[in-house]
Amino acid sequence: MKREIKLSPPDITEDEINAVVEVMRSGWITTGPQTKQFEKEIATYCGTHSAVCVNSATAALELCLRLLGIGPGDEVITSAYTYTASASVIHHVGAKIILIDTAANSYEMDYDQLEKAINFNTKAIIPVDIAGVMCDYDRMLKIIEKKKHLFKGSNSIQKAMGRIAIVADAAHSFGATYNKRLSGTVADFTCFSFHAVKNLTTAEGGACTWLGIPGIDDDEIYRRFMLLSLHGQTKDALSKMQFGGWEFDIEFLGYKYNMTDIMAAIGREQLKRYPKLLKRRREITELYNEGLKDINVNPIQHIKEESVSSMHLYLVRIDGVNAEQRDSIFFKMADKGIATLVHYKPLPMMSAYKKLGFNIKDYPNAFLQYQNEISLPIHTLLSDEDVKYVIENFKQCINEIV
Repeated sequence: MKREIKLSPPDITEDEINAVVEVMRSGWITTGPQTKQFEKEIATYCGTHSAVCVNSATAALELCLRLLGIGPGDEVITSAYTYTASASVIHHVGAKIILIDTAANSYEMDYDQLEKAINFNTKAIIPVDIAGVMCDYDRMLKIIEKKKHLFKGSNSIQKAMGRIAIVADAAHSFGATYNKRLSGTVADFTCFSFHAVKNLTTAEGGACTWLGIPGIDDDEIYRRFMLLSLHGQTKDALSKMQFGGWEFDIEFLGYKYNMTDIMAAIGREQLKRYPKLLKRRREITELYNEGLKDINVNPIQHIKEESVSSMHLYLVRIDGVNAEQRDSIFFKMADKGIATLVHYKPLPMMSAYKKLGFNIKDYPNAFLQYQNEISLPIHTLLSDEDVKYVIENFKQCINEIV
């Protein structure tokens, strides 16, 4: 019997719906008490002093670069194997995008190439935790320390850090661990996504956590994030409406990236359930691992000695197929009612990046990762029978092609 298996629908219960209704009836639906409480709960969950909520992980990444004073004349390094948001924010602040190829047979950037790419202009690295698997942050830190003599800070935060900043694209890794540390407490700045397809959703939305910087007050960093995310305005809408004074200032020409209380209300309910959601994702991952172990495919390693991912995506590389054959499997799976996807088409293959001068020929490992990769459905609405149905049909589709 044909089923309909979606790739990654949101897991929404009556609790989220009721929370939104309560906010709607409260008379306050934009940034307010729900958002502020959600920030506190994220910080508590991650184990950081503070967190800031914004309207997307993309916004969080861009605001980190702006907080660091990164702009024209600077360079920021990221992976060629990622979604555009990891790199487009570099362009948005006026800095130069430096793309690094993946290591052979890896979704992570080649750390040897990363080290060679660092120069006097390098101000930040944006590593990408693909599928929720955290990068090798300890190795990155060693490279940064080794190259520290090249660094010259251009604003107070950069000078206080005294080295290149690590701004993690952790859109996928909320709840993941690396060497027993939660995502959000490893990189200098960590940017999460709460988009509709993510493990924890606010429909759209994102958040940022950060590590303490000697000589820089955490509350001052939070204040700067607030200014950057809301027009440089010294009071948010809720504060302006309080009895006692409407007066506010615009300290600089900021941006409009704030989260709403409607979004935060969804996120707060999701966070209450999050340990159970992660547990279920691990169960599904283990079912896939067991069901696919007897065929020539290479699933992403979600569980390693040094890390446990958030298991956001289930990426599989199919031995012996090219991009055209992989696409045939994609369409065959669709015919059976199973949604799959490709994560990711490397950035140098995209028109916008070609126009910037990037060429996929310079990123051979990223291309090899891409050409035989397909992502299977993984979400907490899947039953064990659904997973078995996906596995059986995936094997059949591969046998028809290979």
